[in-house]
Order: sequence, then C-alpha cells, then structure tokens
Amino acid sequence: MQRFLGRYSEIAYALLRVIAGLMFAVHGAQKLFGFLGGRQPEVGSLAWVGGVIELVGGLLIAIGLFASWAAFIASGEMAVAYFMVHFKDGFWPILNKGELAVLYCFVFLYIACRGGGRYSVKPSS
Repeated sequence: MQRFLGRYSEIAYALLRVIAGLMFAVHGAQKLFGFLGGRQPEVGSLAWVGGVIELVGGLLIAIGLFASWAAFIASGEMAVAYFMVHFKDGFWPILNKGELAVLYCFVFLYIACRGGGRYSVKPSS
C-alpha cells in the first residue's frame, strides 16, 4: 500500500528544509544584529560564532546550496548548544528548555544525510 501523501514527499521535504533553514537564519540574525529581542554578542565570542553559523548556515540550508555541509555544521552547533547551555539544568529537554536545540539538531542531521533534494540550488559542477 502506498503511503498517504507519499507522492508529495519531495515537496514536503523541500518545505521542511526551507522553513527550518529560514527559522534558523532568523535566529542567527536576531543574535547578530540584536533585533526582535536579541542581544548582540561581542564580535568573535562563542555566541557571535553561533550567530554566524545560524545565519549563513540557515540561508544555505533554506536554498539548498551546500545543504549537507551546512546542515551537518548546524546540527553540531545545536548539539554543542544543548550540552553547553541546557544540559547543566538536567538531562530531559522538556525540563531544561532544550527541546528546540534537540529538534534542530536532529532535523539538520536528517538534512545533512539527505542533501538539498530536488527543489534546491545546487553548486555548479
């Protein structure tokens, strides 16, 4: 039996990649430029580097350019963020407010494995 909505899997994957990438990029822009309630970190600090990864990586993931590499780096950043920021408040993400970091980590790990997909900008080869 064919999966329900299976014929739309490429479009659904593209939407997941674009929306996750754009949300991540906005989070990085908030961090770097201090808008929408963000606070600008000192240039060169760990938080600033995280903001650059989020902004640039999120945009690359959204358009599908070098999506595997960008998503792999973003996934690693979210794993580090979870253990550096949230884990000190306990293991369970629901209790330590680390759900978003864990979710981003695994969504980006999936994108890193799958790549940009059919609806993406690809580097010229």
